[in-house]
Amino acid sequence: MKRHYFIGDDLNVIGAVERALMAKGIAAEQIHVLSLNDADAEKRQLHDVQSLMKKDVIHSAEVGALLGLVAAISVIAITHFTGIAAKVGWVPFVFLAIVLLGFFTWEGGLIGIQLPNSRFRRFEKALRAGEHVFFVDVEPSEEPHIAQVMEAHPHLRPAGTGSSSPRWLVGLQQNARRFSQWAP
Repeated sequence: MKRHYFIGDDLNVIGAVERALMAKGIAAEQIHVLSLNDADAEKRQLHDVQSLMKKDVIHSAEVGALLGLVAAISVIAITHFTGIAAKVGWVPFVFLAIVLLGFFTWEGGLIGIQLPNSRFRRFEKALRAGEHVFFVDVEPSEEPHIAQVMEAHPHLRPAGTGSSSPRWLVGLQQNARRFSQWAP
């Protein structure tokens, strides 16, 4: 899947584009609106970006996990090469390695809560200027739908492309929505 970004200053136009894309068969879970004015986006029933995804929790936790992995491997390597495990045993050092991995991952996530999502940093200036970012995750077969709808709405300007959510995650979100609509 590929993510297409657009920037506009009118949530009504973005809502019209969203409805047009959904009429062409693009699922609601593939469409997102990033705005600093969440209340207006919600009032217009737009598919806004979830609060957690506005923050860099996942990316920062991954970086923390990599640092934690380096720390854990360092503990195991130092233990092995110093020969201290022969006297004390491996259990405390393996436990320390696991604790370090968990701690660094956790700290990375906590740092990420304070940062904007790294994928959206390039849009900070536009967002602060009162504009909104509209993005759509599409399969290659859905690309013509994007072109057709955007041709009819020149008020949204293209802002590039990027990697999207994995197809399996979009499918999982679609199934969760169907289940929640089905459940009493």
